[in-house]
Amino acid sequence: MTSTDLPTPESPPAPNAGNAGAPVRRDGFIVNAMSVDVEDYFQVQAFADRVGRDDWGDFDSRVERNTDRVLEVFGDTGVRATFFTLGWVAERHPALIRRIVDAGHELASHGFEHIRVFEQTPEEFRIDVRRTKALLEETGGVAVRGYRAATFSIGEKNTWAFDVLAEEGYAYSSSVYPIRHDLYGMPSAPRFRFRPNGANDLVEYPITTVRLFGRSLPCGGGGYFRLFPYGLSRWAMSRVNRTDGQPCIFYFHPWEVDPEQPRFEGLPFKSRFRHYVNLDVMEHRLRRLAGDFAWDRVDRVFLAPDA
Repeated sequence: MTSTDLPTPESPPAPNAGNAGAPVRRDGFIVNAMSVDVEDYFQVQAFADRVGRDDWGDFDSRVERNTDRVLEVFGDTGVRATFFTLGWVAERHPALIRRIVDAGHELASHGFEHIRVFEQTPEEFRIDVRRTKALLEETGGVAVRGYRAATFSIGEKNTWAFDVLAEEGYAYSSSVYPIRHDLYGMPSAPRFRFRPNGANDLVEYPITTVRLFGRSLPCGGGGYFRLFPYGLSRWAMSRVNRTDGQPCIFYFHPWEVDPEQPRFEGLPFKSRFRHYVNLDVMEHRLRRLAGDFAWDRVDRVFLAPDA
């Protein structure tokens, strides 16, 4: 089965979704893009020096139950989202992948084993994204058009990855966070949609930032959403909609709605704080977020019907 044989989503993308002009609106409000990076609690970069990939199978997997919880939240609140999913997860939990698709969400690639792109050669990266795309498409029965790099690991020094993604049939990437961070970031990148490497057929949709005091500050989810007061996050995203006239791209992980997950001992303070802060409030905040903004899948918010 090839990408051209697979069905596109039953519901068509919203009008004007593909052009760089007027954003998609619903009841007068800009529609933002909701996304989920589907990986387990032991697969995060903060634990990479503690948990080797060869040991992943030894841990109690919680990704299926946590993703089902996310699906329940979205079902209750009427949100459709894009699930950037590890091939490793899809291989072990194929029924979960089908539940994501059956619920009307977009299935997209997060690579196979959460390897940062700058740790791969171009050929290793090509094999990775090709393998993951084929597996997700075979499992989910839909075309996979989107990709998100592990830990937003596409930066100034490895923009060749965009060319590889385009050559492998991806229509878009959401792999750039245009901020300064000790683990990731491409502060020189545009804040909103752009075509990397000139005439590349692929479009990049960066994680959302808000411009304040001459700096781009994070407001697109992840640990920042748990750390900052909810009102601040809501204000920042509203400002992007209102002042910039642009949709936001928000992301989080299934493990973030799981305050009961096993705890690793002896972690550095920064890693421990980043991973565990405010896990107990995450689901409540997501439900508030669902009601305070209009949301849809990345492909419906941004891609033209023929993209």
